[in-house]
Amino acid sequence: MWEKSGLLLLLIAANGAPILLAWALGPRWDWPLDGGRIHPDGRPWLGGHITTRGLVGAVLATMLLAYLLGLGAGLGALIGLLAMVGDALSSFVKRRLGLQPGDKATGLDQIPESLLPLLAVAGPYGLGWLDLALLVAAFTLFDMGVSGPLYRWHLRGRPY
Repeated sequence: MWEKSGLLLLLIAANGAPILLAWALGPRWDWPLDGGRIHPDGRPWLGGHITTRGLVGAVLATMLLAYLLGLGAGLGALIGLLAMVGDALSSFVKRRLGLQPGDKATGLDQIPESLLPLLAVAGPYGLGWLDLALLVAAFTLFDMGVSGPLYRWHLRGRPY
């Protein structure tokens, strides 16, 4: 049970680190991961919210937290990296759907960034489909619940 709670904490850290870094650092090291390139459909590949700073920050934050929780820095790096790959994937899909960076897309904003890392560690951590569903649901509810307070505290640009 502890390891499952630890995985949830790592997901939260991976997805929270870019938000906190954006607030703390402003525009410093705010380099779009897609380099500002435009897809053949005329829209950005990912958009300006998916940054190198966020990727590096997510990986480092989850490495540190995983180490402190006794889960191993390697697990943290994997969770952080795959959470950001999932976030980039959802951004790519959102751009193809014509949604702007920061636009709300419930489910699409939470599922890839939580499910992808969990699938990668499902075998070693003995996660079944029910475990995966519960962890993704818990992450989604946490993400949706914390968005309003983060907006009120000026850590997030939109209230969702």
